[in-house]
Amino acid sequence: MLKLGIVGLGTVGSSVVKILQENKEIIRARAGVEIVPAIGVARNLEKHKNLGIVLSDNVDDILEDESIDMVVELIGGVDRAYEIVKKALLKGKSVVTANKALLAYHRYELQEIANGQGFGFEASVAGGIPIIRSLREGLSANKILSIKGILNGTCNYMLTKMIDEGVSFGEVLKEAQELGYAEADPTFDVGGFDASHKLLILASIAYGIDAKPEDILIEGIEGINSDDIFFAKEFGYNIKLLAIAKQNNDKVELRVHPVLIKKEQMIAKVDGVMNGVSVIGDFVGETLYYGAGAGGDATASAVVSDIISIARGESTPMLGFKKLSTNELSLIEPDMIETEYYVRMSVIDEVGVLSKISSLFAKHDISIDSFLQKSSKNSGKTTLLFSTHKCQEKRIKEALKSIKELSFVQGAPSMIRIED
Repeated sequence: MLKLGIVGLGTVGSSVVKILQENKEIIRARAGVEIVPAIGVARNLEKHKNLGIVLSDNVDDILEDESIDMVVELIGGVDRAYEIVKKALLKGKSVVTANKALLAYHRYELQEIANGQGFGFEASVAGGIPIIRSLREGLSANKILSIKGILNGTCNYMLTKMIDEGVSFGEVLKEAQELGYAEADPTFDVGGFDASHKLLILASIAYGIDAKPEDILIEGIEGINSDDIFFAKEFGYNIKLLAIAKQNNDKVELRVHPVLIKKEQMIAKVDGVMNGVSVIGDFVGETLYYGAGAGGDATASAVVSDIISIARGESTPMLGFKKLSTNELSLIEPDMIETEYYVRMSVIDEVGVLSKISSLFAKHDISIDSFLQKSSKNSGKTTLLFSTHKCQEKRIKEALKSIKELSFVQGAPSMIRIED
């Protein structure tokens, strides 16, 4: 018998208990041992009295109980969760967590503490999609050339509505909050931070790279407007918030931001609240993983899959490997990233505007690929939409800074990266 202590009985924790109870027999057949949710820790015990397990409001009732074999951490956050998981590992208990923020900051410390003990975190990225197991096991023969992930269902839902129905950012955000897809304070989702935590976990497995959210480029979808959507449709693009990891020789680039991506690409077809991850391996080519990236049942399904895996005695390095023995990779500085760009700016409609802007782009070694102009009737202003050939992030930022200072430019130019 494997006895579990579950810390956090919210939507996911309650669903974990439900799955373990309702699918008890099939789980025992697959795991080879009976798995019992023995104790659940929550703040509001009255709320969870019908779960059918022993309840406590003190996590030490799990950590100090020698009969508990595994701790399932589902409270979220960083510091308190780290204390709990660390203590559980030091007491010889296996751990399963869905906590992406915890792993974004402490995954390597926890790997050292675990030192081969069971540690599962499939549910921390993309909910019910088994992307971590796929990277760590199914694709383990491959050098991972790139990962492109739609890892936040809230942003994907909002962008899909904005593109398909012409809804403004403010309108679709309000709708997403009413439907429960977005929090009252949506910054963590729409600002790209949630996706960045998940990207860092995947990048550790694929590349063995130790980076924190503060080390990588992160931008959200707050600035997307109808002009951007117009340009995207004109040139056959979709707009997605992508988490991107790429290896370039001995460097790895990690970034999260909105992108223009051609509609025919597989990842561009992932719409609504769904998640999708495209992985390109040097031998397998492209593989695509699609499914529910959030929700109590989907996430709990991933949690239980880790519990079963540990119960079977399956053992793989927590992050795929600790460090590459040769050709160790390092993180490329965000300003050194090279890609194509889309630029939007509002200008006063007068003679010579376009030539002056083109000259400034050329001065910074930036070549224009395509151009559209949207004029506002009787306003004396026009919106210019450009796309560029590939250039360095630092150069486009310097060019836009110079363009902003031109007397005829109204406000700061906006930029979206184009992903091939």
